[in-house]
Amino acid sequence: MQQRIRVVGIVDKGGEVLVFKRATGRSLEIPKYELPTAKVLFGEQPEEAFGRGFWEYAGVRAEEIVLKDVVTFTYLEGSSQVGNLYIIYGVKIREDSRIEVSGERYSAYKWVKSTELAGFDLNEASSNVLRILGQVAKPATGELRAVANSAIVYVDGGSRGNPGPAGIGYYIVGADGSVLRQGGEFIGYNNSRMAEYFAVKEGLEQAIELGLKQVRIISDSLMVVNQLNGVYKVKNRDLMLVYDDVRKLLGEFEAWDVRHVLRSENTYADHEVNRVIDEWARRTDAAKA
Repeated sequence: MQQRIRVVGIVDKGGEVLVFKRATGRSLEIPKYELPTAKVLFGEQPEEAFGRGFWEYAGVRAEEIVLKDVVTFTYLEGSSQVGNLYIIYGVKIREDSRIEVSGERYSAYKWVKSTELAGFDLNEASSNVLRILGQVAKPATGELRAVANSAIVYVDGGSRGNPGPAGIGYYIVGADGSVLRQGGEFIGYNNSRMAEYFAVKEGLEQAIELGLKQVRIISDSLMVVNQLNGVYKVKNRDLMLVYDDVRKLLGEFEAWDVRHVLRSENTYADHEVNRVIDEWARRTDAAKA
């Protein structure tokens, strides 16, 4: 599968977002504005790549670079699967920073009010990134179209103690907002990392059983999301087995993406986790009585 990696920065100053205009357009396209981006060179971490690229293209040192989100969109292009990996950072610069475009990559820059981004002439990639973050409400285009109107699979896993009694939960919502399936399972004594992966596996298996072809997987485990998106490698041997199972299951879908959310945005799957662990605890207590 082809994998395209984009490291993107949201440089915000007082409610305004920094965008740059391409010096030349791709092929016959008219040059458009875009969020600052950088290519990851061999041996670089994504954060380092953005800091280097921002200095090269804007002449400014980033004071702070904080990971905001990591999202992969996989879709069919002809007979091949193509993955687009967005590594999105929130970036802070000094108030008195003087931006100087390189000329080779960019010809101009602007500070655009957040409220005006939806109507601004951004290229497709930057529009998609801002849409992912909920900063614009423009219709999905290009590679996002394959998953924008798909079912959503919320998954969660947890343990009480690490390791300890562990459970998984899933909550699947159709494109029309209807609840297609929800449930959970007690998985014995395990650690929270394994529980998170088992939750993804179960959620995908349920989605396949439902006959879904495009899915959005939502997890509050940044570790799982980053590993499935290829940002970090899986080094734990125990995790590798279930990780491989998950990757095989993802191959069953025509299009998919994996996104991280805060725990407060994953309450239904979290409820299932707690429900099955609570039920196990009650049965255990009853057996001891």
